[in-house]
Amino acid sequence: MKVLYIVCMILGMMVMLLAARLIFLHRAVDGLCREFEERLRQDTNGGLRVSTSDRYVRRLAAQMDVQVRNLRRQELRYRQGNQELQTAITNMSHDLRTPLTAICGYLELLKREEMSKTAREYLLIVENRAAALKELMEELFRYSVIAAEDSGREAEISLNAALEECIAGYYGALKEKGIEPRIQMPEEPVKRILDGRALARVLSNIVSNAAKYSDGDLAVTLYENGEIVFKNHASGLDGLQAEHLSERFYTVRSGREATGLGLSIAKTLTEEMKGTLRTDYAEGCLRVTVKL
Repeated sequence: MKVLYIVCMILGMMVMLLAARLIFLHRAVDGLCREFEERLRQDTNGGLRVSTSDRYVRRLAAQMDVQVRNLRRQELRYRQGNQELQTAITNMSHDLRTPLTAICGYLELLKREEMSKTAREYLLIVENRAAALKELMEELFRYSVIAAEDSGREAEISLNAALEECIAGYYGALKEKGIEPRIQMPEEPVKRILDGRALARVLSNIVSNAAKYSDGDLAVTLYENGEIVFKNHASGLDGLQAEHLSERFYTVRSGREATGLGLSIAKTLTEEMKGTLRTDYAEGCLRVTVKL
């Protein structure tokens, strides 16, 4: 009996030691996870701190350190590449604006000259293409500036009032397209701390996009949670095209005069205000959802 008692005591002590070790390892792993999350949020090259001498946990920390450094290098390359692209776009659009302006000026002078009917038709085609190219250069320039600049001053803004102001500003253009906008919003103001100029540009670009793609309708709904849904019928689109509309330079055949930057600019500005913008297509309707 005495031997059995001693064996039980030893086994009990071993179980207690094992349990204590597991608890210690759990705390070490939890601390490592918190340290890893902190490293991802901060731009630092410091190694992960480990509160245990366990070789397996330390090996895991070393591997996580390697992956974080690789992620930092990839993020740096992305930022540098994106900055180089923005600089190239700015320089290219700036360099092309001057000769394009000169071309448009000479075309205007050429219209005053005597020419045949066929030549005048050709001139009109060239003039329209030059104007479209000039507009593309202007959009490229505006996009590069918006993507590079810091956000402006933030203030408390009523989304209800911002929507009403935007729709009122585009009401004439929408009426010309035969579009009677339908707006639904809460009676109580939905307020957010936002950059007013950026918000106005976001809403303006979305409504302008609706005028290009809509088959004659536009429904705008503001929800109490700050979500704004723009919905219109668009027979010239499909689901795959709709998902890509907010990508840079993406256009569809029904929008040949578009530059493919309107919704991209809106998405960039929305994300800078810590919001989201997504596009989708269902039952013949294009839907642009902005969450602020």
